[in-house]
Amino acid sequence: MNQLQLWKDTGAVSLSFDDGSASQLEIAVPTLNQFGLYATFYINPRTETDLAPWREVGLSGHEIGNHTVSHICSRNFGWSNQKSLETTSLAEIEDDILLAEQHLRNLLPEQTERTFCYPCYQNHVGEGLYRQSYVPIVAKHFPAARGTGEAANHPDLTDLHYLTSWIVSGWMSGNDLIQAAKAAMAQKRWIIFVFHGMSPEKPSMWDPASYYHGGGFSGEEFEVLCQFLSHHTEEVQTNTILNVAQQVRQWRATK
Repeated sequence: MNQLQLWKDTGAVSLSFDDGSASQLEIAVPTLNQFGLYATFYINPRTETDLAPWREVGLSGHEIGNHTVSHICSRNFGWSNQKSLETTSLAEIEDDILLAEQHLRNLLPEQTERTFCYPCYQNHVGEGLYRQSYVPIVAKHFPAARGTGEAANHPDLTDLHYLTSWIVSGWMSGNDLIQAAKAAMAQKRWIIFVFHGMSPEKPSMWDPASYYHGGGFSGEEFEVLCQFLSHHTEEVQTNTILNVAQQVRQWRATK
């Protein structure tokens, strides 16, 4: 049974990581490789030094995705003295995206296509009457892009340029994620998990930091999830966001 038919009959899972942290290289990548799983890593390519370790990750089959260079978010985060989406133009955000793309192509010319990830899951510039979506800009340059949202992605109906995702908090367990994956499988949908930092130990659910940027999701709990996914390949496909999005495009082209 090919992968296209497999997902149509069951569901799909993508594991994605934001911001390119050292803990992802130290914990997530070795675990993924151990279980033969491929993930998507969205990095901010600011300098060649930052990028160097990620070339090997990309060459091993993982997707290296575009997360912009500057990671511009809303000033509501409290970054009043920094560049914000409210004060950024469509042209400026496109320039930032394309600069990141240039760096990533220099790093990994073997990967000719990649997906995009909206910093802070926000897809607009300006505010009020002058607020504009930059999803159309992203759609010009990428086959798909990840945002966030409540419902797992329906293969026929989801907007490929603002895919929904499930943000993983540090206090969650591997079994929590397995149950979410099973729910998506039951609906024959595509669930995308979002991880940030990784941690050797599971943080307390009462630690405020555990609710933001993954809170250092436990490496042990991540291994539990990966083991489940690797043992159920006939029931659910686990693949990069790029590869699953390409399958969706193929399905839609046949209709």
